Amino acid sequence: MYENILVAIDLSNDTQSIIANALRMAGNDSGKLNLVHVVEPVAGAYSMDIYALNIGELQQEAIAFAEQRVKALSKELGIPAERTHTLLGSPAAEIRSLASEIDADSIVIGSHGHSGWEILLGSTAIKVLHGATCDVLTVYVGSESD
Repeated sequence: MYENILVAIDLSNDTQSIIANALRMAGNDSGKLNLVHVVEPVAGAYSMDIYALNIGELQQEAIAFAEQRVKALSKELGIPAERTHTLLGSPAAEIRSLASEIDADSIVIGSHGHSGWEILLGSTAIKVLHGATCDVLTVYVGSESD
């Protein structure tokens, strides 16, 4: 039985399925779960045209929105506030880093089961797996074309 599970969520419709699998691993004890959502930096994804906007403000809005959603989810599940995390950065690196920091014995993350070029480029789940220092459960949540 796992005692300290890090559940990486993307706040999509797949989140409930990922959490349900993590709860089963925890013997339905939500107190064993840690939720994490990683917000990717806005600036790196856009061309110079967007710099006319206030990137810092956009980034803070994205973080605040994610924090609200993660806190609401954790409250609904009975997960203590100190076990919820909203981070900024590269998702895979932040998830692995947090797992080490909190001494997680497992990570649960969703996977779309990509194939072809998407495998070569790597998904977040694959990037988390490579370099993780604990067990990793990838929950198949279907592909965007399913």
